[in-house]
Amino acid sequence: MPHGPLDRRNFLRWGTTLAAGAPLALRWGGAKLFGSEAAQTVSRSLRADARVAIARCAAYGPAVRPALAKCFDLLGGISALVKNKTVTVKLNLTGTDFTEYLGRPVGETFMTHYDTVLALGALLMEAGAKRVRFVESTQSKSPLQSSLGFAHWDVKALEALGPVEFENTRNLGSGERYSHLKVPGDGYMFSALDLNHAYEDTDVMVSLAKMKNHITTGVTLSMKNLFGITPNALYGSQAGSEDATAGRDPIHCPRGHEKVKLPGLKDGITSIEPTWRVPRTVVDVCAARPIHLAIIDGITTMNGGEGPWCRQAKEIKFMSPGVLIAGLNPVSTDAVATAVMGYADPRALKGTKPFLDGDNHLLLAEQAGLGVAELAKIDVRGEPIEKVKCNFG
Repeated sequence: MPHGPLDRRNFLRWGTTLAAGAPLALRWGGAKLFGSEAAQTVSRSLRADARVAIARCAAYGPAVRPALAKCFDLLGGISALVKNKTVTVKLNLTGTDFTEYLGRPVGETFMTHYDTVLALGALLMEAGAKRVRFVESTQSKSPLQSSLGFAHWDVKALEALGPVEFENTRNLGSGERYSHLKVPGDGYMFSALDLNHAYEDTDVMVSLAKMKNHITTGVTLSMKNLFGITPNALYGSQAGSEDATAGRDPIHCPRGHEKVKLPGLKDGITSIEPTWRVPRTVVDVCAARPIHLAIIDGITTMNGGEGPWCRQAKEIKFMSPGVLIAGLNPVSTDAVATAVMGYADPRALKGTKPFLDGDNHLLLAEQAGLGVAELAKIDVRGEPIEKVKCNFG
């Protein structure tokens, strides 16, 4: 595996080699999810990229940019990663309902905050990015910049940063065809995924996530954020129509959606449980479309779920961890963020907090060779985990 950031071609070549040498041996009995020791071996290069930075940031506004810049400096800078490159940033808008929640703007609770986007865009341009494209799959037929206007984002200020584009990736968007991205090693649930062109037509992939719990996957961080890149027009309840805006229920559970044929779904997938299907889909998506830079907004957020629609919404509380977390490997970055949320073992098996209901996608990702989730093997820089740790319950 080459040193430095991976482009898609090199990642796929490496992933295929790894899969051939370390097949994943599933085992559902006993204490282990996997029986193969080889499957738990992560490459030396991924261990070298297991650098995660934590910086304090008490509030949105002017403090965000220097805090994010500090994270990047702790990682060794991002110029080598983004200079003269097309950089795609996946936002986390979870739909288009921008109604305040918990008495606060959605950017302070369960969506990407505009201030983090403005700061990131400025730093990417400063580091020499050729073009920055902000993407999200919304539950709207409108262009992404129109939806952002409803959220009171200053779209013109973002465009003034330099060559900036926006794309609603719920369907073909500005593309003429879907990109067919194979999952290295044949994947857990998908052997390939059909995605909007923006996820292939890029040099660098950035996941800008919110620090939150998730009903199905326990936590939703940089990796889970990419679950939303699967287009509604192919993977949603209204699949088959380019006007589709409905959610991705067929991925969660095929029951009631038998007519929807999910592109790239492997033969022999029999489980209909979202707690089995969603974690594996997350890993497959992140394998097919690798993340080069993971950023997690823990300035303010909420616990107990991913949004106001969660079944225990009444129990959800506003949280103020006051941190930004960034890393070059999403598995390691999410593992550190999970620990900052107060969970002792990011590699815990199903049934242990925060993975009470679903299989641990961080552990699955590590066992698939996507990165290091073991805290002792991650190079945490900046603020120590113990000094910023919260209690997400």
